[in-house]
Amino acid sequence: MDKDYKKYVDEISPKPKYLKNYTLAFIVGGIICVIGQGINDLYMNFMHLDKLSSVGATSITLIFIGALLTGLGVYDLIGKIAGAGSIIPITGFANSIVSPAMEYKREGYVLGVGANLFKIAGPVLVYGIGSSILCGFAYYILTLVK
Repeated sequence: MDKDYKKYVDEISPKPKYLKNYTLAFIVGGIICVIGQGINDLYMNFMHLDKLSSVGATSITLIFIGALLTGLGVYDLIGKIAGAGSIIPITGFANSIVSPAMEYKREGYVLGVGANLFKIAGPVLVYGIGSSILCGFAYYILTLVK
């Protein structure tokens, strides 16, 4: 009975289109990165920022654009087309922070949006900050030993 059911499920399940998915992810992810490079070049050439400052400003700009597009519902459409191509760049991080908050906006800005803002990205941030503190502390101790 189990084998018959598995065979039936395999027959009626839609087959994924791997080549199409890979290609769209590559193209859309590449377009997002090209836009980021263009923003970086604008900051360096027209606002005359040095390389380090322009990289920071570009990151902030891309996070803002990703959050704005998520709030407007556009980033979800991009994600449906691109799949993983929209998740990998920094705009995907902004989307992962804003999406849960948008679901709870009816509950208010503090208890709805504020409480759910870091629901998905929160553990990633806590782990990243915590591990950087531990590594910094270990480095400090090792430099004292020398």
